[in-house]
Amino acid sequence: MSRNGGWEPRTRLGRKVQEGDITTMEQALNSGLPLKEYQLVDQLLPDLEDEVLDINMVQRMTDSGRRVKFRCVVAIGNRDGYLGYAEGRDDQVGGAIQKAIEVAKLNMIKVDRGSGSWEDSAGGVNSLTRTATGKAGSVEVEIKPAPQGLGLAAAPTVRNILELAGVQDAWTSSNGNTRTTVNLAKATFNALKNASQARTPDRARRIQREAEGEN
Repeated sequence: MSRNGGWEPRTRLGRKVQEGDITTMEQALNSGLPLKEYQLVDQLLPDLEDEVLDINMVQRMTDSGRRVKFRCVVAIGNRDGYLGYAEGRDDQVGGAIQKAIEVAKLNMIKVDRGSGSWEDSAGGVNSLTRTATGKAGSVEVEIKPAPQGLGLAAAPTVRNILELAGVQDAWTSSNGNTRTTVNLAKATFNALKNASQARTPDRARRIQREAEGEN
């Protein structure tokens, strides 16, 4: 019997987590091994919160008639540097939300937090270390470091994601069809992901390439 509610890991990374060789999410992400089991995220980050950002009904015509599904956009985070994002579809709203949450755990990133504003002293984690930009569809989001105490100058969707990531102070701007919540949310996540990947050491990237397809 496993220590995590009957979960039996099927990947190398999962086994390392269950055996105690990897004990933090940072170690898991830096291992270069692909993240394919959401249960290991539950074990390493038990205090994750989720936020449903958007729910839409999607209709599609098939040979058997009109089919209706629900699409949910979800962000998850521990408000302390870890963030995930995903969309999920299902015949039921609850099923779509659950699918999105599970996939979001597999999209987990460590947000590159810091005190990148010239008005702040070094060493803080209230904002970002540098300006981050991301795109999704026609939407582009830019997130700039801000001094401690400013708060989040952001639209509600962007603010929700930054709060889940543990970013307390930032200036943000967006262009494109920002009324499309899914693209605005995805562009925000992509901005934070791009900033995170810019800090990934070459060695970790090499390990990740070598580990592709590994269980």
